[in-house]
Amino acid sequence: MNKDQLKGRIEETKGKVKEVTGKILDDEDMEIEGNIQKNIGKVQSGFGDVKEDIKKSIE
Repeated sequence: MNKDQLKGRIEETKGKVKEVTGKILDDEDMEIEGNIQKNIGKVQSGFGDVKEDIKKSIE
């Protein structure tokens, strides 16, 4: 697991928590912010997955 995968998954988790908290508190802005953060984390971890795949193919 590389840095991008780890950081991305952490951001995904933080975003999901924020999104759920926003739903519970009926705070639409927090919910949207959490959703955006979650999706950014998914992109970052996906980028890390691609880097890892490329690294494995080269070896």
